[in-house]
Amino acid sequence: MRFRFLLATIAIVLSPDSLFASEATDRLLSALGMEQMIALMREEGLSYAVELGDEMLPGGYSDSWGAMVARIYDTDAMEIAVRRGFAKGLEGVDLAPLEAYFYSPQGETIVSLELSARAAMMDPAIEEDAKERARAFERAGDDAFVLIDEVVAAGDLLEANVVGALNSNIQFYSGLVDGGAFELSEAEILADVWEQEEVTRADTRDWLYGFLIMAYSPLEPGAIEAYTAMSNTSEGKALTAALFQGYDSMYGDISYALGLATARAMRAEEI
Repeated sequence: MRFRFLLATIAIVLSPDSLFASEATDRLLSALGMEQMIALMREEGLSYAVELGDEMLPGGYSDSWGAMVARIYDTDAMEIAVRRGFAKGLEGVDLAPLEAYFYSPQGETIVSLELSARAAMMDPAIEEDAKERARAFERAGDDAFVLIDEVVAAGDLLEANVVGALNSNIQFYSGLVDGGAFELSEAEILADVWEQEEVTRADTRDWLYGFLIMAYSPLEPGAIEAYTAMSNTSEGKALTAALFQGYDSMYGDISYALGLATARAMRAEEI
């Protein structure tokens, strides 16, 4: 399974006990464009459904399989999962500095650029070009790569994405097993997924740096440094942690459901 993050485009929902917190959250949600991000993730999922069907189903991809995956990638359910994770991760966090940043012209630009880059990288050719550009920048020691490397380090983004990807894979295997496609113990699932860690890390790193360099290249001088500084604050770090908590939960739910649906489709075709 694929786990891809969007660094700034997030949703935060605090406890409804405080009217002020609810109002602040609504303003932040509007600034961060979570609905657009979830819509892009759904498009990615529907595209991946074709590959998954062709790889795992005896008859390959079909319209009925596509319809099943479309039901799994339900945007309302996806948003609920993300909101729940953010609510838990951001309890007690002061939202004022985050709101101030993401309502600033710089914050708004970062959100817009990330959404555009995410959409563009759904094209395999553009994705590969972005990855190659990042590799070339790294080989040359380009300042653009150094700046992005600092962004990644500030949020521990590579490790968080790898953990999310591995967790999603575990959930997918669990769905396959619970659906009767395979007989594997929990230990066997973990061992099989862990064997993929090196490949998963390399693929994730490629995508991550390609995405960030594509997204942030148009920013004015000093903007990436300012964003990194914000990410290194206690509020910024809490935001990043809550981001992954929310999206990891969402992808875990989806991955398990996909595994279960795949197993059932495999068994139905065998019959």
